Amino acid sequence: MKEFLLIFRREAALKDSQLSPEQMQSMMKPWQDWIGSIAAQNKLTSPGNRLDSEGRVVKPNNIITNGPYAEIKEAIGGYIIVKAGSLDEATALAKDCPIFSVGGSVEVRCIVPMEETN
Repeated sequence: MKEFLLIFRREAALKDSQLSPEQMQSMMKPWQDWIGSIAAQNKLTSPGNRLDSEGRVVKPNNIITNGPYAEIKEAIGGYIIVKAGSLDEATALAKDCPIFSVGGSVEVRCIVPMEETN
């Protein structure tokens, strides 16, 4: 089995901080159910995390900028790591992701282990 990174993208302007605690709990339930179903198949490697909307970008020559940028329409909201036999199988796991209910998307990427150098 290989490991795959499922990256959750959504509209950058969508702010979770605008939600009430009840709305946040209601929004989290489908995520818990979906991730739980992947775990029940023994395919969840890392439950992942949500990502804060603030960040920085470090560029060559010690240039540091704040992000995300206003012109960006999508933001990465979080990720999980799953194990699957193929890219097709990992993609199938992503098809029921709750991010689609808010117009988001899931990027599925194979994790390539670093070769050990001794």
